[in-house]
Amino acid sequence: MTTAYLNRIATAVPDHDVHDAFVVFAEKMLADSRLRTIFRRMVSRADIAHRYSFLDPHRGAEQFSSADAYEFYRAGNLPNTARRMQMFELCAPALMKKAVNRLALSEKERSGITHVLVTCCTGLYAPGLDFEIVDHLGLPSDVERTMVGFMGCYAAINALKLARHIVRSDPTAGVLMVNLELCTLHLQDTQDLEQVLSFLVFADGAAASLITACERGFALDSFKAVMVPEKRGLITWNIRDLGFDMLLSGKVPAQLGRSLHEGELMDERDDIDLWPVHPGGRSILDAVENGLALPTDALVALREVLSRFGNMSSATVMFVLERMMQNTQPGQRGCAMSFGPGLTAETMRFHAV
Repeated sequence: MTTAYLNRIATAVPDHDVHDAFVVFAEKMLADSRLRTIFRRMVSRADIAHRYSFLDPHRGAEQFSSADAYEFYRAGNLPNTARRMQMFELCAPALMKKAVNRLALSEKERSGITHVLVTCCTGLYAPGLDFEIVDHLGLPSDVERTMVGFMGCYAAINALKLARHIVRSDPTAGVLMVNLELCTLHLQDTQDLEQVLSFLVFADGAAASLITACERGFALDSFKAVMVPEKRGLITWNIRDLGFDMLLSGKVPAQLGRSLHEGELMDERDDIDLWPVHPGGRSILDAVENGLALPTDALVALREVLSRFGNMSSATVMFVLERMMQNTQPGQRGCAMSFGPGLTAETMRFHAV
């Protein structure tokens, strides 16, 4: 049976670092002084230094790929879903092109692309990003396109699983995968501290990857999806009148840690050298580290990604894999893992070649 390989990954974020500006904005949004005090304490514990957005917090954005953050998010008058989707359609292609250009496909690689996969849960339109990619790269019109939509943070693992199926069924196939999220599109005007804290984590970002049968990068060995029983309400993501409305329960880290410790989310793990786990937040990484009894240096790359970029939903695990690919030794084995609505864990076993 043909082996599929994740050959190369390139990542990109928008130009504007919005983390500090958001902290000020969110604190002003909370009317209760007690909640503001708790919020400030949680900011100091989040271990996030930077998050990037297409929204420019330095007023007067005029770039095609940006928008004035304060014009877009006016206190007491946040944009409706239609306005948010218009902004996605305007700004997402620029970020896609940035990631795809950094992948630096050779002419041979570009001509070998037979499939385009896109993951996104923060915006949609049609003809969509899949068509934008085809046009940007000048790919033939018969390239097969698939959108993996609204699966949240674990969507990239699902897309890699699909890419593996494609390459195993046709060894001549070349799969271009793009994971793109504009999470900062969906800020809500709320006094719910748990919801405000979820906004503290999320950011915008994109990754582009090439998957083929060429023996380079990471060999995609196996995949497994596991749902935690009776916990579907802990992470939800719904389209409402004022954008997409997320619930990220504070109970998620403890539940993940318990499920990992009890072996519910994965089987044998003694042969794993690399742990590219989706860094959904500091508490998530702490729960994974404790639940799997990992050494303190096992998740350094994940904590670095979280600090530098925040949680970019489906794109985030690809940022981690990109960094690990640069420093991995042949023969090392890894288990990528992402969590999302369900409550579900998607895992991918791989090894470096």
